Amino acid sequence: MFEIAEELKKLPDQPGVYIMHDSRDAIIYIGKAVSLRKRVHQYFQASHDEGIKKAQMVKQIARFEYIITDSELEALVLECNLIKEHRPKYNTMLRDDKTYPYIRVTVGEDFPRVLFSRQQKKDRSRYFGPYTSAGAVKDTIELINKLYQLRTCNRNLPKDIGKDRPCLNYHIHQCNAPCQGYISKEEYRQRVDAAVEFLNGNYAPILKSLQEKMMAASEEMQFEKAIEYRDLLNSVKQIAQKQKITHNDGEDKDIIALAADDRDAVVQVFFIRDGKLIGRDHFYVKIGNEDTKEQILTTFVKQFYSGTPFIPREIMLPEEIDDHEVLAEWLGEKRGGKVYIRIPQKGMKEKLVELAQKNAELVLSQDKEKIKREEGRTIGAMKEIAGWLDLPGLQRVEAFDISNINGFETVGSMVVYEKGKPKRSDYRKFKLRTVTGPDDYASMHEVLTRRFTHGMREQEEMQEKELGAEYGSFTRFPDLIMMDGGRGQVNICLKVLDELHLNIPVCGMVKDDNHRTRGLYYNNIEIPIDRGSEGFKLITRIQDEAHRFAIEYHRSLRSKEQVHSILDDIPGIGPSRRKALMKKYQSLEAIREASAEDLADTESMNEKAAQAVYEFLHKDAVL
Repeated sequence: MFEIAEELKKLPDQPGVYIMHDSRDAIIYIGKAVSLRKRVHQYFQASHDEGIKKAQMVKQIARFEYIITDSELEALVLECNLIKEHRPKYNTMLRDDKTYPYIRVTVGEDFPRVLFSRQQKKDRSRYFGPYTSAGAVKDTIELINKLYQLRTCNRNLPKDIGKDRPCLNYHIHQCNAPCQGYISKEEYRQRVDAAVEFLNGNYAPILKSLQEKMMAASEEMQFEKAIEYRDLLNSVKQIAQKQKITHNDGEDKDIIALAADDRDAVVQVFFIRDGKLIGRDHFYVKIGNEDTKEQILTTFVKQFYSGTPFIPREIMLPEEIDDHEVLAEWLGEKRGGKVYIRIPQKGMKEKLVELAQKNAELVLSQDKEKIKREEGRTIGAMKEIAGWLDLPGLQRVEAFDISNINGFETVGSMVVYEKGKPKRSDYRKFKLRTVTGPDDYASMHEVLTRRFTHGMREQEEMQEKELGAEYGSFTRFPDLIMMDGGRGQVNICLKVLDELHLNIPVCGMVKDDNHRTRGLYYNNIEIPIDRGSEGFKLITRIQDEAHRFAIEYHRSLRSKEQVHSILDDIPGIGPSRRKALMKKYQSLEAIREASAEDLADTESMNEKAAQAVYEFLHKDAVL
C-alpha cells in the first residue's frame, strides 16, 4: 500500500524528475524539479494553488516515483525524454510528431552523391536543411544532379570502377560515369564543391554559366540544346526566388510565435537557414484552461527540440519563457555549440516574430471555422433530432443492431454517440446466450435486457460503495435509444424497458424500399425528416455504425482464431460437413431434432459421422 504522506517524507532535496501514477498505474503527469522534496510537496499542500487542471490531476494520484539527477539540466533532458515516451494525460502535449527532410551530400566518399534524408546523422556527410517540403527537396536534388552531372548509383567507388557497364544516366548525358573512370576524382570533386555552393545559396556562377551556354547553343543553331539550358536556367531561378533573404548575417534561426484561445493553441515556426527563410510550419498544442502563453511556449521548446536533430544557433520568441538559461544550456549541448534564446524588441527580427504571430493567429482562426462546421455536423445535428422528437437536453444516444447467418453465432452490437460524436470506449458487443435460430426480435430482447440489467446493477453498486460516476461501463443510461427498424423493433425495446421499470425515449430508424432511412418512428407516429439536413446525416451515420460494429464482431467470431462452431467439437465433422449441415437444417436446434438416419442423408455425411453428431448433441451437457 502506497502511503503518500509517508513517501513525501522520503523525497530527497535534489534535482530530478517526478512521475505521477493514477489508480490503474497509468502515468498521468511528469515534471522536473530543482528540489524534488519542495516541488512534489507543493502538489499536496492545500494552500498552494496549481490551478484547476493540476487540482484535478492531484485527486487522481495514487502513487508517485522519482529519478534523481546531478543537475537541473539533466532533469530537463530526462523530463523531455519521458514525456515524449509516455505522453501523460496532464502534461501539455505537442500533438504533431513530424520529421523534416534534409539534403545530404556524402562528402566523405571519394565520389560523393547528393541524397534525400529524413535524419541528420553524425557521419562524414554534409547536411542542408531541414526543409518543410519533401517534394521541393526531391526537385532540388534532381536539378543538382542534372546541373553538375553527379552520380546517383550505390556503387562502391573507386573499388567498383570498370566492373559493370555505365547506366542510362551516362547515355542521356546526366552523369560523367565515374564508375568507368571517365572523370577524375579531382574533376568530380570540383563539381561536388560547386553543388555545395549552390546549396549554400550561391546561384550566380551557375546562372551565368547556363546563360552563356544557352546563348552559345542558340548562335550555333543547336536549338534543342538551347531549350535544355533554358529550362535548367528557369529551374535555378525558381529555386533562387524561394530563398527569401531575411537577414544578411547568414545565421541559422528559428522564429517561434504563439496564438491561443481558451481551448487550443497554435505555434508557428519560421525556419531560417544561412540567412534565408526556407519554410514555415505550424503545430497544434493541447492546453488546459489555466496554461499561460509562457508555459505553453516553454513546453513547446522542450518537446520540439528534443525530437528534432537540428538545433539552430538562435531561437527567437515573442516573450520570456521558464528555464530560459537551462534550456539554452541544454540546446547548446545538443547542438555542440552556443545557442541563444532571444526576445527581439526592434528591427527585422521583431517584424519576423510579428509575421509568425499573424500566421499563427490565421491558422487558429481558420481552425475555429472548421470547428464550427464540425459542431454543425455533431452538436447541431443532435439539436435537430431533439427538435423533431421534442426531447430537451439530448446528449447521449445508444443504437443497437443484430447480426447472424442463418441463426448461427447471433451477435448484438451497441454503439454510443455523445454530442453527435461516436464514443467508442462505450461500445459493447453481445454474444447471444438464450436464442437459437434467426429470431431478431428475441435476440434484441436479450441484448437490451442484458444491457440495462447490467447498468442497473452497476448503479446499485455505485451507490452502495459510494464509487465515482465513471465506475462502470453500463452505468450511464442514454437520453434516447435508436432501433435499427420501425414499429416492431421499437415495441421490443419498450417491452424491455417496461419489464425493468425504466423510462427512456425510443425511436425507430424507418427504411424505405431501397433500405435507406426515410424517417423516425416515435410515439406511434412516423416523423418524416429532411434528407439534406445534418440531423438526417447523423442518423444515417449512427445506423451504419451500429451495423458495421455488429458485422465486424460476427466476422471475428467466425474466424478460426477466435471461435469455432459447436459442430467443430464433434469428431469427424470438418468444414465441408459442417457447412452441409448448416445449409440443410438452418439452425442448431433443427440439427438436434433430426434423427441419425436423417443426418446421414445429408450431403457429405455418412452413417458414422451422422451417429457422432446425434450422440454429441444428445449428451446431458448443456450446449
